[in-house]
Amino acid sequence: MESPFSPPPLTGLAPYTGSFTQIELQHLLKRTLFGVSKDDLNYFGGKTLADVLEELLNPVNTNPPPPLKEYTTSTTATSPDTSILQGTTWVGDVNNDGTVQSQRRGSFKKWWMGRMINQDRSILEKMTLFWHNHFATEMNDVSNAQYIYKHHQLLRTQALGNFKALTRAVTVNPAMLVYLNGQLNSRTAPDENYAREIQELFCCGKGPDSLFTEADVKAAARVLTGWRNNSNTFTSFFDPNRHDTNPKIFSSFYNNTVIAGRTGATAGDIELDEFINMIFNVQEVAKYICRRLYRWFVYYDIDASVETNIITPLANLFRTSNYEVKPVLRALLQSEHFFDTLSRACQIKSPVDLVVGFCRETNLKFPPSADYITNYGHWNYLVNWVSNMQQNIGDPPDVSGWKAYYQEPQFYQIWINSDTLPKRNQFTDTMVINGYSFNGNRIQVDGVSLIRTFTNPADPNILLNELIAHLFRIDLSETSKAQIKRDILLSGQTSDHYWTDAWNLFISNPTNTANATTVRNKVRDLIKYLMNLAEYQLA
Repeated sequence: MESPFSPPPLTGLAPYTGSFTQIELQHLLKRTLFGVSKDDLNYFGGKTLADVLEELLNPVNTNPPPPLKEYTTSTTATSPDTSILQGTTWVGDVNNDGTVQSQRRGSFKKWWMGRMINQDRSILEKMTLFWHNHFATEMNDVSNAQYIYKHHQLLRTQALGNFKALTRAVTVNPAMLVYLNGQLNSRTAPDENYAREIQELFCCGKGPDSLFTEADVKAAARVLTGWRNNSNTFTSFFDPNRHDTNPKIFSSFYNNTVIAGRTGATAGDIELDEFINMIFNVQEVAKYICRRLYRWFVYYDIDASVETNIITPLANLFRTSNYEVKPVLRALLQSEHFFDTLSRACQIKSPVDLVVGFCRETNLKFPPSADYITNYGHWNYLVNWVSNMQQNIGDPPDVSGWKAYYQEPQFYQIWINSDTLPKRNQFTDTMVINGYSFNGNRIQVDGVSLIRTFTNPADPNILLNELIAHLFRIDLSETSKAQIKRDILLSGQTSDHYWTDAWNLFISNPTNTANATTVRNKVRDLIKYLMNLAEYQLA
């Protein structure tokens, strides 16, 4: 296996003009979707890069139906949610019972997994998770499921919109006000938590050119005093009696800006707008976010060449586009740099990418949407798997998000360790061999149905090449493929007819139980073996 940790390519942001074959299409789709199904490839096949990007960057629906009450009404809750019927949404219902909130937090995670499994052919789900990692909150800390859902919907609906507007909205979002103590921030007891993170993690970063000061953090905390939550309407509001009305003075990093202290009901909004404008006037904001996007979609190593040829022009575009996200994504994803061979297969899949991608690439069959209880049960199973692999959606480790996207020098390599790699293999093994049953319905890979979609499953060489091309981003050596073919498909025989004859008999006479069992077991073993190879972990 080639090392995925090669030096970054030297190409730049000039639009890619090379061949746009299935190989390039797969690279683009693997980075922008969670997994690539055969249907995805067939749908986009033959389209131009510009046409594919146009669809990827314009999701059909950014506001899907909300999560449902799939759980049983608690008999131990002090205030059970008996008024919410199973199969209807709990979103919008006022109920602060701890047991009910816990059930709804679980319901939300299952629903979110379902959204990723059933994603449309757009970048929306990848970007929703990107912003969740960027504006990180932990569900167990926020607690209120209504706040959690509202925060998620903000990230989802604005995922491809304006970063400046999103940052402003996140600042007074009820979930964030709980998570980083904004609702406790008052003129008599300023809380610096969010004031620090909006500069250090959300906007400016920690780089050598991010020169905000401790005094800036203190001044920012005073700007943000007075915001509170209403747990009955699930909205935030400004309380002028808790607001610091004195001037807030910032350092030279912010051009010595002074935000005048204000009074009255509009003071909070006015000062917040001035504060956001001040931050976004700093050049470092655009560079920082472009680095984050680069690490999410391309590669973690940003050397001097990448900084000069990719990050700086992207940041300039970001600023001139008034912090609209789409132009930056379009420029990056259509660039020579993105399609350079060294930019391919250089990422290690995140647990979400591995699990969701697995389900979509093997065309795993879930029940009809009307059977919501069974689907939520299956989605919960997948939530538990990604959590066991150290990516608990909704509950990243802390406000910094998952370490694989910022921790030097390992970055993505953090996903793979002595604990998680066996679990990755165990997951794919389980889904290929036994599957998972819930409520009388089993989800399991149907290998024969999968390879029926290939051009000529009867030819073991074509079958192996097409399956590897479907699952991997880098090819195996001819020696390795010959060994796999001989050991698995030919059972140690030398003639390809051993497999060809078995497959053709299976197609012509599927009731031949002995032969059918042989074919299904060989396909099962082939898929299982390939997914246990290191190459399957790369995207």
